[in-house]
Amino acid sequence: MKNKKSIIGNAVFFLALFGLTAYAVLRGKELPELLRVMHSVSPVYYIAGFVFIIVFVCCESYIIYRMLRVLRYDHVPKRNCVKYSFVGFFFSCITPSATGGQPAQLYYMNRDRVDVSVGTVILMIITILYKFVLVFLGALIFFFRHSLITDYIWNVAFFFYLGMALNIFCVTFMLILVFDPTLASKLVLGLMHFLERFRILRKKKERIEKLQESMVEYHKAAAIIQEHRILIFRMFLVTLLQRMIHFSITYLVYRAFGLSELGFIDVVALQCVISISVDMLPLPGGMGISEGLFLKIFQKIFTGGLLYPAMLLSRGISYYALVLISAVMTCVAHITIKRKE
Repeated sequence: MKNKKSIIGNAVFFLALFGLTAYAVLRGKELPELLRVMHSVSPVYYIAGFVFIIVFVCCESYIIYRMLRVLRYDHVPKRNCVKYSFVGFFFSCITPSATGGQPAQLYYMNRDRVDVSVGTVILMIITILYKFVLVFLGALIFFFRHSLITDYIWNVAFFFYLGMALNIFCVTFMLILVFDPTLASKLVLGLMHFLERFRILRKKKERIEKLQESMVEYHKAAAIIQEHRILIFRMFLVTLLQRMIHFSITYLVYRAFGLSELGFIDVVALQCVISISVDMLPLPGGMGISEGLFLKIFQKIFTGGLLYPAMLLSRGISYYALVLISAVMTCVAHITIKRKE
């Protein structure tokens, strides 16, 4: 019951934020004109955008699948890994700071007899790779495309540097947890004792014993992951490809309007700046601020009345379409579990 209330609460918050964002973005705009411009885009670009979204999700599914195989969970089929990814993206999209994604994934993984501690390590590795790629791309932009910062994002550069700093801190902290399991155990057990001491949780010997058993599995999984560093590097390349595919949706929109002044790398780099800026902010999918940053950064690029249609198409495909597709897949996954029960 509590879990259902939490889901409903997050959904209401998401819809309210969506409504406010739509109102702020579309207020005073000629909707017929916006729709006319969007309708003029060839369907090929829409289809390509949706293909990119599916491939984007499946990249994470592949990483989960490979990690499970390394950790000897051979009974989990590929289609279930796809299910984990869609469920994760859906709950990440509708919860602040994407906090609901991993718990939902762990729930479905555990239903397939994947130990929670093992699933935690896998998802932590995926998160580290996901954020490390952002930092990596941000560093490349700073050193090799610094002109983009001065020409297009100077007025919102604060968000870019803040996003870089927060992601670097987050990646460093999570790397310590994965590659120093002893410290991870001390932190978790220390937190548990703190909660019990101040009576936030009731003191239960069974809970501590179960937690200690889980940390043993966590240690084993972390040790196995450390032994497969070549695999981690390959998964980094997959994550890099995944991010580039997602950022390329904006370039698709750019080309859909017949524009060609900027190259692929520059358009993708500008979209990357937006993702870095909003990644750690406590908003579902960076909703509201992502749209605002898009309008600020791309105002010199999408000229002649194309700015708002471009923003709607880019965000519509890369985020809102992802939410809808993930919602459908999450419902399918939930119905499947109910039938098994």
